[in-house]
Amino acid sequence: MTLAEAAAHADELAQSGDERALAALRVQWDEEIEFACRSSDYRVRAQGYRALAQFRFRQKLQLLRRGLEDESPAARGSALIALEAFSRDHPGDVNGYRPLLHELAARDPNVAVRRLAVICLKNGTPNRDTLQLLEGISESDEAEAELRKTARVVHTALRRKAAK
Repeated sequence: MTLAEAAAHADELAQSGDERALAALRVQWDEEIEFACRSSDYRVRAQGYRALAQFRFRQKLQLLRRGLEDESPAARGSALIALEAFSRDHPGDVNGYRPLLHELAARDPNVAVRRLAVICLKNGTPNRDTLQLLEGISESDEAEAELRKTARVVHTALRRKAAK
């Protein structure tokens, strides 16, 4: 079984609520995931970061910082996808990475990475600096249309969250 297959199986177990089997699978694949996230091949690193979320491996959340700072857009994107998945139930995860997410959303050279960073911000608390950043991106003539649209949608969602 490959890491991708094991991660897909882990995701199925998590969705079905079989925590015992998921925990056993985590133990079995722990070192392989760690190795993948530290690989010299960006494709393997990207797969490792995706696997963190599929395995619901919160104990390895610190590895995401490495992914968010990776030189490869594919690895950064996979780390952002994993962070977004983790932060759906734990907004503190986004809050802990907020400065880095702001940097990625505002300045990453890859537009897809910028959009993913904006999407991650929706799961955090509606901080004033985040709202200002999103508003700036949504109004920027230099930003790609999809990025502006995503920033506008997330900005609106966070403003509603703040009003509650």
